[in-house]
Amino acid sequence: MIMHNGSVRYLIFFQYLGTKYSGVMKAPPHQAVKGVQNYLEDAVRSLRPVNEVSLSLSVCQDAVRSLRPVNEVSLSISSRTDTGVHALGNSAHFDLQRQNGKPPFAEEVLVDALNFHLRPEPIRITRAYRVPGGFHARFRAVSRTYVYRLATGVTHHSCTPLTDANLCWGLRHIDLDVGAMRDAAALLVGTHNFSSFRALNSETPFKDPVKTLEKASLELGDAFVHKHFHRDIQFWELTFKSRSFLYKQVRRMTGALVAVGQGQMSVSGVKELLEAQDSQAYPHKLTSPPEGLFLTRVEYDRSDLQLYTQEDSQS
Repeated sequence: MIMHNGSVRYLIFFQYLGTKYSGVMKAPPHQAVKGVQNYLEDAVRSLRPVNEVSLSLSVCQDAVRSLRPVNEVSLSISSRTDTGVHALGNSAHFDLQRQNGKPPFAEEVLVDALNFHLRPEPIRITRAYRVPGGFHARFRAVSRTYVYRLATGVTHHSCTPLTDANLCWGLRHIDLDVGAMRDAAALLVGTHNFSSFRALNSETPFKDPVKTLEKASLELGDAFVHKHFHRDIQFWELTFKSRSFLYKQVRRMTGALVAVGQGQMSVSGVKELLEAQDSQAYPHKLTSPPEGLFLTRVEYDRSDLQLYTQEDSQS
């Protein structure tokens, strides 16, 4: 039982459109373009407890009392995403201690209150859980799933429906060799040294390049307004699932698979690239752009998510 006069650790799941942000991670104060984490932490700092549950956001402002968190707020993000990359299911944990020994927030109250303070940013909290004090959002994750959205037959950016602007990679080619792409994707599944598919950064010397890719699939996708948008554009979705990924690994794998689909690289060429185990072997300018990439899911063992009833939270 977590004492009411101590801090409580929460795990939150959140979504965002990454177009206007420097990435999910916090940007330094001098940087003009902020990260999603900057806005999340500002929202937590602004928390004010609301009366009971189920208060609509339209009346939330009148229902709050000025009691903010006592502790310094710092979020630990589970999965890093870069500038322009989106998420439907990223996660993070943080500790929260309320003033005057007040009981912890109920999860649904926390979700509503954070979303109130995040307006009008394209960032939304979808779920919250109270978790043990030793829980870590990054290290306790058992898998992460990314989806990359492709649109074929896009001869000009204006051909893409507005609802998909900055949410897919528009390709001029109408036809992709889907069979070859699937054959190449199958080569990536399993445990491999993915050095050729990672971009170099300051963390490279400390990251093990050996990863186990559980899934790499290509399926038909759809426009968000397909039934109302009558143009010869076909959407596809590449899905990748693993416990963790290397820096830009998904975008590099996507770029290689699209090159196969367009006849610019052979299936055996992907195999040779994988076996090279050298980031410098990756062809120049083949990496897919960020706007088509979505982090769709971060999964945990159910035993790690200790759910508390609202009655317990308010007692």
